[in-house]
Amino acid sequence: MDAPPLSPQRTQPSGLRFLTVVFVLVVAGVMLYRQFSGGCAGPVAQPRAVTPRGDLAAEEKTTIEIFQNASPSVVYITSVALRSDWLGLNVLEIPQGTGSGFVWDDAGHIVTNFHVIGDAGAVNVKLSDHSTWKAQFVGAEPDKDVAVLRISAPAARLRPVLLGTSHDLPVAQKVFAIGNPFGLDQTLTTGIVSALGRTIRAVTGRTIDDVIQTDAAINPGNSGGPLLDSAGRLIGVNTAIYSPSGSSAGIGFAIPVDTVNRVVSQLIATGTVVRPRLGIYAVADNVARRLNIPGVLVRAVEEGSGAAAAGLRGTKQRPDGTVILGDIIQAINGTKVNNLDELLNAIEKYKVGDTVEVTVLRGDETHKVRVTLQ
Repeated sequence: MDAPPLSPQRTQPSGLRFLTVVFVLVVAGVMLYRQFSGGCAGPVAQPRAVTPRGDLAAEEKTTIEIFQNASPSVVYITSVALRSDWLGLNVLEIPQGTGSGFVWDDAGHIVTNFHVIGDAGAVNVKLSDHSTWKAQFVGAEPDKDVAVLRISAPAARLRPVLLGTSHDLPVAQKVFAIGNPFGLDQTLTTGIVSALGRTIRAVTGRTIDDVIQTDAAINPGNSGGPLLDSAGRLIGVNTAIYSPSGSSAGIGFAIPVDTVNRVVSQLIATGTVVRPRLGIYAVADNVARRLNIPGVLVRAVEEGSGAAAAGLRGTKQRPDGTVILGDIIQAINGTKVNNLDELLNAIEKYKVGDTVEVTVLRGDETHKVRVTLQ
């Protein structure tokens, strides 16, 4: 018997086979997801609703307003050294350091610390709008660590800082420091006046009196930036910190604005500071200490000076070699002076032409004489 004919085999089109495979994979994926996610797919995750807050506290509003108003006055200072290339054909600018400063007036004068610019060959000043300007050196008073630069920016780009006073500051008053610590520009820190009447030493070795101590964080790069009161007025120039690590330890120092204002006005006018003088030459402090001199020993009196007119006496030596000590200055207008540095600081609080009362020890007697400063 013949075998029955075979039925023809039907094959699926390739496209249909592909769709079938995709469907199987999708179903398998869904089943695996449900297995590892607890058996069912949860709701799609949504961000949590934001809790509305009330108005900012009055103190926060004040701080924000101070920063918004004062930060345009603060500048970023970069000092560079000028070096020639190995052929001596091109002058290269090598960055030396950075610091802070602030706009003094709409003529483009910029105030900073002397130690920020030091012996830099050139200085660049970046304003808060990020425009950068070449600065010209106007003048400096290294003994007070103050320097003045000038940039040619138009007045419309300049926001002079508001000026305050420092002689009437109370301890615990709130203060605000703006600067560029570690190169991070436009940084605000807050604190209080921790103490008044501190003394720090300038790069020249002279002391700076009446310095403001603050716990507002001051770090490398803050030098030359403004210390402000709660009205946004300049009350000091951030200058130094006390820190074993080199970073802020909560003890910073600012040169008082009363000193800065006096020095800057002279630097802008003449490029230098005119210091009042008594008209005496003093014996060196180390010699005076060896002789146990209780004050500043006058070595000589300048002819035609205010000291000469007041009858101050210098040290003399007799023909037999005996030394007759001159007057020993012990106070200026009641402010005690123990050495030449303190005497100079006391006198520099006055102007040329002022008359001061000088307390001197002459032999065993104390005298008070009035000297007109030169």
